[in-house]
Amino acid sequence: MTKLSRRLTALIVAGLFALTGCGGGSTAQSGPKSLRMTVWTANAAHLKLLNDIAAEYKASHPDIAEIKFDSVPADGYTTTLTTQIAGGNAPDLAWILEESAPDFVASGALAPVRGKIEKADELVPSATKLWEKDGELYAYPFSTSPFGLFVNTDLVKGASADWTWDQAIAAASASAAASGKGGLVLPDFKYQNWAVLSSIWRGWGADAWSADGRSCGFSSSEMNDAMSFLHKAIFTDKAIPGPGTTVDFFAGDAAMAIGQISRSSALKDAKFGWTLLPLPAGPKGDYAVIGQAGIGVLKQSHNVDAATDFLAFLTNQTNSAKLAQFFPPARSSLLNAETLAKSNPLIKAEQLQSVVVDGINKGVVKPSHKGQEELNQTIRAALDPLWKPDANVQNVLNDVCTKIKPLLENK
Repeated sequence: MTKLSRRLTALIVAGLFALTGCGGGSTAQSGPKSLRMTVWTANAAHLKLLNDIAAEYKASHPDIAEIKFDSVPADGYTTTLTTQIAGGNAPDLAWILEESAPDFVASGALAPVRGKIEKADELVPSATKLWEKDGELYAYPFSTSPFGLFVNTDLVKGASADWTWDQAIAAASASAAASGKGGLVLPDFKYQNWAVLSSIWRGWGADAWSADGRSCGFSSSEMNDAMSFLHKAIFTDKAIPGPGTTVDFFAGDAAMAIGQISRSSALKDAKFGWTLLPLPAGPKGDYAVIGQAGIGVLKQSHNVDAATDFLAFLTNQTNSAKLAQFFPPARSSLLNAETLAKSNPLIKAEQLQSVVVDGINKGVVKPSHKGQEELNQTIRAALDPLWKPDANVQNVLNDVCTKIKPLLENK
């Protein structure tokens, strides 16, 4: 096993290196081809749109018998995907989360796609950065979606795009106390997915690690200030539901939620008033944090050419405009409030401008690093002591750095 491989989890090593080191793609499938693409979503509206686009493609490609979207739960998605690859059951295409991009791109597991993408030169450079290596593009930045603040306006009056985090937490705390419902919820966090917290700590100018990825940022004064604020919001202000508590904003059970516009589909039949705002300003001012996913073609696919051709169709200008209802596009021609509003009837144009368009232009992507799976497990475990009322925040953060320092230095 190589030095790099030893630093990754056994599953990532098996999935991304062992097979790709054996000579590249598989033999092409003869006869009508069936394509399978793994996705993290099981949302009915998302899957309907994907299946509608696939049906249109099949209608003009008689050599394609089937295009199946294989829903895999977001929790453990990458582990499931790499297990499939390691077991010789790789999908033809895969939806890849931003945190896994460095491993997938560096491993050689993905086929190059830039030459097949329609008008690839209009893709926003900041959106393609994670998916590039040596000038080649190895996955299409399918969804480049900034986080925003959903607010239940029946529970919170006077919510403003000019809010600071102090004001937002005060409002969430007051609402929770008055209504008996939740205050601010982070649906994707669940006290495990620590990277989601970057949607808060970036307001303090904190980073998980340095720009070169080799130095830990958890022990910094900025991170301590941000995490101390968060800890107080949970255990003192009661503004954020504590560990083990599940609260659904989209069912009307909370005052606010941090999420991306794809979440708005759950509000189609909402029985309460709501709005979408940019993330509140932190001590360092306005900021934005972006969650991103790319779609790549696996070299282990039996149908690399067919899968790449379908990827080109799925992400062309016409279909990117359709997909923008849930997944903000990386195409500069579509990245404006007027265009996004056509496919996002639930969200006002000014909200799309302030949250999505402005967010993409000024935002940073959630933390990602080579060997992210191992880092995720290590950081999650090291942060566990923080989620107690009497936690010493700085000591916990120092311990995080102690635990991940060798991982960062050796990547």
